Amino acid sequence: MTESSIVTLGIILMTASLVAMLSRRLRLPYSVGLVSAGIVLALLPLRVELSLSRELIFSVLLPPLVFEAALQLGWTEFRRELPLTAVLAFAGVALAAAVVASGSHFLLGWSWIGAGLFGMLIAATDPVSVIAAFRETRAEPRLALIVEAESLLNDGAAAVGFVLLAALAEGAAPSLGGIVGSLAWTIAGGIACGAAVAGLVLAVAGRTEDHLVEITLTTIAAYSSFLMAEDLHTSGVLATLTAGLVVGNLGWRGPISAGGRGHVLNFWEYAAFLANSFVFILIGGHEAHLGLAAFGGAAIVAIALVLIGRAAAVYPLALLFCRSRLRLPAKYQHVLVWGGLRGALALALALGIPTTVPERHEIIVVAFAVVAFSIFAQGLTMPWLIRRLGLMRAAERTSGPI
Repeated sequence: MTESSIVTLGIILMTASLVAMLSRRLRLPYSVGLVSAGIVLALLPLRVELSLSRELIFSVLLPPLVFEAALQLGWTEFRRELPLTAVLAFAGVALAAAVVASGSHFLLGWSWIGAGLFGMLIAATDPVSVIAAFRETRAEPRLALIVEAESLLNDGAAAVGFVLLAALAEGAAPSLGGIVGSLAWTIAGGIACGAAVAGLVLAVAGRTEDHLVEITLTTIAAYSSFLMAEDLHTSGVLATLTAGLVVGNLGWRGPISAGGRGHVLNFWEYAAFLANSFVFILIGGHEAHLGLAAFGGAAIVAIALVLIGRAAAVYPLALLFCRSRLRLPAKYQHVLVWGGLRGALALALALGIPTTVPERHEIIVVAFAVVAFSIFAQGLTMPWLIRRLGLMRAAERTSGPI
């Protein structure tokens, strides 16, 4: 690690600490403060290297965020809502991507392959942004669970669609059977990787009561499941989600000692805080140098298409459950539409668009514009919308925000 990298690390950590303190005092979403800070840092005459890459997001920052979120999910509640969240995640991504891709082709004049890639990468809600936002809104437990679970699941569908379209852009011609097989392998392979790694980790953890060893083993579970799945071309997010669910629901029953549980949870809360800080500060730093003004018109059209696509996915699919125990109240549907935030996941996919796609640079810039709108406009108004619709937790309605 170079001296400049150490300085950059120190500046980011100090900035994250100050933003956390200021955001809590001003009652502003933490993610908004971090992106703003990243923009300011990038514009200051300092030697701050705020480079954002697909590898950094996928290999370093995403695993701890997904694992920490899954660690907090109760299996019983997650399984109860799974039919609903799975339909929203997979069918919803396909519907939203189709709307955005069609609009991008006809309204922006992009090629079908470029429009399809943009539609797919921007269709999936981002687990990093969604979880960060809903942790701060203090929404009703069921609503928060549905939104978070969907954002964790829909990565699989978006990743498969994106990879297939990227292969088309590079000259490949996958068959229908290949597409179905890839989707099945992405889902099943990701779940299998996560379960295998978590099972092995818990088997070892059951032989110690040293909380430092237990923390280390859960770290292995988070990163090994993700990296193994990605190496096998399955879903890293689904693998780490599975690993987190297994550790969080089976680990507390014996393999993780009673004394170590608090240490493990505190460690992952801190790891998620660090990863969130880096993700949003780096997004802000990248936004500052993209030159969004040059593609302002395309960005506005894309933002509108993304919102329309999200609405076209949520409202019709919610009707499928209107007569079941999984019925989604209209208020929940409105929050799902407006709360479908985009973030690091979309940017990681955008940065991975093949160079053979003619609109590659424009797509990357427009994707960053959509993410910026999502974080600032949607992120800032989410707490207001939750309160307006009366969807805050009962304790929060009486005591008010902290």
